[in-house]
Amino acid sequence: MRLGHWAAMAAVSMPLTIAAPTVEAKVVRLEIVRTEPAFGGQSFGAVGAYQRVFARAHGEVDPASPLNAIIQDLELAPRNARGRVEYTTDVEFLKPVDMARGNGTLLFEVLNRGNKLAVNAFNNGIPLPVPERNALTTAGDGHLFATGHTLVWFGWQADVLPGASRLTLSVPTARNADGSPITGLVRAELTTAAPTRTLNLSSGWFTGLTHASYATASTAHRTAFPDGFVPTMTVRAKEQDRRQPVDATEWAFGSCPDGTTITPSETQICLRAGFQPGRLYELIYRAKDPTVTGLGFAAMRDLADFLRTQRQDEVGTANPVHREGARTLVFGSSQSGRMIRSFIHLGFNHAEGGGRAFDGAFPHIGGGLMPLNVRFGQPGRAWGDQVDHLFPAYDFPFSYARQHDPLTGRTQGVLDRCEASATCPRIFHVATALEIWEGRQSLGFTDPLGSRDVPDPNGVRTYIMASTQHGAWAAAMPTQAPFGNCQQQPNPNPQRETMRALLAAFTAWIRDDVPPPASAIPRIADGSLVAPHQVRFPAIPANGFGGVTRPAVRALRVHNPLQVLDFGPGFRPGDSSGVISIEPPRAGTASYGVLMPQVDADGNDVAGVRSVHLQVPVGTYTGWNLGRADRFEDGFCSLSGSFVAFAATRAERLAAGDTRPSLEERYPTNDAYVAAVRRAADGLVAQGFLLRVDADSLIAQAEKDGVRKGP
Repeated sequence: MRLGHWAAMAAVSMPLTIAAPTVEAKVVRLEIVRTEPAFGGQSFGAVGAYQRVFARAHGEVDPASPLNAIIQDLELAPRNARGRVEYTTDVEFLKPVDMARGNGTLLFEVLNRGNKLAVNAFNNGIPLPVPERNALTTAGDGHLFATGHTLVWFGWQADVLPGASRLTLSVPTARNADGSPITGLVRAELTTAAPTRTLNLSSGWFTGLTHASYATASTAHRTAFPDGFVPTMTVRAKEQDRRQPVDATEWAFGSCPDGTTITPSETQICLRAGFQPGRLYELIYRAKDPTVTGLGFAAMRDLADFLRTQRQDEVGTANPVHREGARTLVFGSSQSGRMIRSFIHLGFNHAEGGGRAFDGAFPHIGGGLMPLNVRFGQPGRAWGDQVDHLFPAYDFPFSYARQHDPLTGRTQGVLDRCEASATCPRIFHVATALEIWEGRQSLGFTDPLGSRDVPDPNGVRTYIMASTQHGAWAAAMPTQAPFGNCQQQPNPNPQRETMRALLAAFTAWIRDDVPPPASAIPRIADGSLVAPHQVRFPAIPANGFGGVTRPAVRALRVHNPLQVLDFGPGFRPGDSSGVISIEPPRAGTASYGVLMPQVDADGNDVAGVRSVHLQVPVGTYTGWNLGRADRFEDGFCSLSGSFVAFAATRAERLAAGDTRPSLEERYPTNDAYVAAVRRAADGLVAQGFLLRVDADSLIAQAEKDGVRKGP
């Protein structure tokens, strides 16, 4: 029987597989830029007031250290007089003025493309716009601060551009041993929200103007390189369509606002006829000057180790968040959740001074892994059905448990390296139904072929928030057609109440060793996790309630399959690292066993953490939506779920041919509705999936508003 990884850490008599090294990578200087009161000096319960500290951390990494050897191109980076490779990261702290009044945890958030999401994830009342998330001018209901968390943000993604208070990371450019530029193949998938003739080479669905572009090695795109390579551009309406070549006379590396005059540029592309929304433009070109992006992992490791263990830096600057015995937790949403999983998978939770960098890890809506440690890597890319479908994001291993993959022949688990060094964090893996539908999340808790359930290892809990979409619904989302890029209304089933309860359980587990709730996921064994064609979705009529324009059952013909992708011999898929030399990648013929959550007669998921809104529904909440006409039609509408309201009355339902009971049939009186809300809320509190304060708020809201049709 294998000893759980936290039990192994407690068994001090057991020798570690990897001996504790000397300190070879560290933060050498913490530069404090400024300190200011947070939220106008507002006080938060017993914790009191908070302050913001803006800083820059200067670190250095020894390429000779075994724990840094995996960093791609580190040996080709310039070194300082001590033979180390340097980096600088922006850092921001949001801390109690009196650290002794906090809860004894440092909660690091891995930024999402330079943006802060944690405060919005856990506090009610935070405005939606991204600049507001970064500026943090309002605390909302202050939940994170009243509970005493100290927040730490840091730049880890070297291709994120400064702006809108985004935090960035500065790393060196790799060069050949003779000093000449390194070149290599880059595939840029280009999309646009509005017609334009000029795009940056980095202009993808999730990157746009916020990410730096890899410069082309030559702007003479019609001239072959010495080895015969010629850049190409294609266009198609959907990911699955045949690529249509764009004639080389119609595009160029440069800017052309008027479609005629072209100003050459190494980082922009001109299409004379103009780029159009709802089209995938694929550029394959030879780039130059890769940055050592894998240093983002080292910066994350070294900053966590420094802030927990050191009172000051080498020149005497005080660590502003030092507290003896503090626990380190790391949280990240979506891209940032994949960053956390990759960080653990590649062994970076092993601090170079020995021990763990993070005691606990909370990857949220972040299945898969991240191509950060890749030459010319594009960590801002994702894993979509229609967009970013062929970027490295879902290499095996998929699960924390060690498994054998019959498609690649490898046997691996995400925790392999940290289990070998006894440095694994405790983990809460939290995801939504959309990550199962669109993001292949089922592979995280089944075998690779989807034939059997695989239990979480010791020290890991997995929670699927049933019938939810990738990002929490916001008031700004459209509730009437047109629904943005989608056919149907987004899904308003909330995440925040569940997230608040999970954070409380996670913190208590890490800090006080209080056992958390058991994992809550759909399973093959009980029929709640099935093949896509086995999902029994109700036949909701077209043009029915909630603005549905097509029969929602059509989505059952859509899922996001996964094959083994071949990026060339220099790419190491077992580590999502290396050098890509084949673009687009060659896809294998065999598919992994991607499964879907089973639904009830209303079309709502039967397993996972089922919120009050799902247990007492006013409609159908799905983890998928479909693209509208001219926006990747009938493919998944990226990251959006659906909501289809119930009819108000039985007569309306029958007239429309809807099989789902109406609101009046479900809740004949408001008292009946309130009673149902109370039962659901009390049950979730007992399970540990809802805080009592939030349960009381939901019950009070039901008493005040009664049953409502829609969000």
